Amino acid sequence: MIVFFLLLIFNSFLYAQQPHLQEKNIKHNPWELRIYRPINAGSMNDVRCFLRLEDSEGNDVTKTAIRKAYYKHAGSPDKNYSYKNKIYLTGGTILYLNLKSGKYKISVYTPPEYQYPYSKKSSGSDWSSNIFEYDTENPLKVIFVYPTANENSFYNGGWIINYKSPEFYEFTKPEIIHEGTNK
Repeated sequence: MIVFFLLLIFNSFLYAQQPHLQEKNIKHNPWELRIYRPINAGSMNDVRCFLRLEDSEGNDVTKTAIRKAYYKHAGSPDKNYSYKNKIYLTGGTILYLNLKSGKYKISVYTPPEYQYPYSKKSSGSDWSSNIFEYDTENPLKVIFVYPTANENSFYNGGWIINYKSPEFYEFTKPEIIHEGTNK
C-alpha cells in the first residue's frame, strides 16, 4: 500500500514538472455541440429526426448559425459523414455541430413523409420534440435525442431532447408519455 502511494506521489510530481503533458489535455471547443441519438429498437433506427435551430426571437437559423456539421455512426466511429442537405439523426448517430456564438433553441422533428413504418396513415403533422435552450457561453458537450412511447412502450411519435442520457436496456428506453399529461 505504501509503495502504491509513493508511486502516485512520484507520478504526480513528474506530471507537474512536464508542462508539455498538461498542454495535451483535450479542451472542449465551446462552439461544438454533440447531439447523440442512441440506438433504438427495430426499424425506429431508420426514422429520421431533423434538426431545427432558432434564435431568441424564434427565427429559423439552422442554415446560418452552423459553421460546420457532420456525423458519425456507432457502427463506424472513426469515419466522418457529411450532410448533403437537411441535418438529421437516425438511431446510433452523433451529430457534431460547430455553432456561431449565441443562444439557440434546439428542437427536432419528423415530417409525415418520414414517419413510416410507425405511421402508415399519415397523421398530417410533424413528430416534434421539446425545445432545448443552448448557450455557447455556458456550453454542454453532449445532449441526447430519443423517442417517446405510450404506456405500453410503443413508439408514439415524439422526441425528447435532454442533457441526461436516457435509460438503456439492450436499446434506448423510450420516454413514456402518459395520455392527457406532459409526462
